[in-house]
Amino acid sequence: MTSPIVALSGAATDAGLRRTLNEDAFVSVPPVFLVADGMGGHDRGEVASATAIAEFAGLAGRESLTIEDVREALRRARTQVDGLSIGTEAGAGTTLTGVVVADVAGEGYWLALNLGDSRTYRLAGGRLEQISVDHSVVQELMDRGELTPEDAARDRRRNVITRALGAGSDADADFWMLPAAQGDRILVCSDGLPSELPAERIRTILSVESHPQAAATRLVHEAVLHGGRDNITAIVVDAIAVARRGAAAPGGEDPGIDSDTLPREPVGGLR
Repeated sequence: MTSPIVALSGAATDAGLRRTLNEDAFVSVPPVFLVADGMGGHDRGEVASATAIAEFAGLAGRESLTIEDVREALRRARTQVDGLSIGTEAGAGTTLTGVVVADVAGEGYWLALNLGDSRTYRLAGGRLEQISVDHSVVQELMDRGELTPEDAARDRRRNVITRALGAGSDADADFWMLPAAQGDRILVCSDGLPSELPAERIRTILSVESHPQAAATRLVHEAVLHGGRDNITAIVVDAIAVARRGAAAPGGEDPGIDSDTLPREPVGGLR
């Protein structure tokens, strides 16, 4: 069986300039590309992020995953992370974001998920789109029109998140199903990256660096040079070939559906 998305990825991480401990964790092995950012204000954030990623790392090596696979891994991760808080004054917690490869009726899809304020983007046709929606106080204020994006970048509440794995949160993740297209470039990152680099600079680096490892390394390096106030992790994933009904994934002309003709679809009633 051939994977519905043949992917090439690269990843980089750095503790930054102000922290001695890197509380980020990640997995970047097909079909799983996820970043977790341990919550710095809680006990054992680095353990929480590593624990969450470990539950998904066990899915690496498969051709694709289903929404049920992802939900079950999330359930196990939540149980494990919640267990870290037993007997402690402050709860361990972590964000989690990224994509997994999914097969929908023989076609390649990105199944994106998010809890917290780490981010998942897609670069396609030269346009950088943020797929995930931050679970944060400032995002909620922006959604209500009470805060502008410019003010949000300076707001002292910008690091206060409203959903997480652990840390007393039982909120579910957001999920999206996105039809993949050959040439898609996915960026999964902890909030330390967009906190230092504006979206246009991120888009430029993703556009000019041809190899995903070079792109991930440069993104993290530039974020450190621009301040490095937090841990920084980036995964860059390229769709080398995408399966379409009646066509094998590894190449040739794509006779299938153009991804631009299909809307972003919520899964299971979640945004």
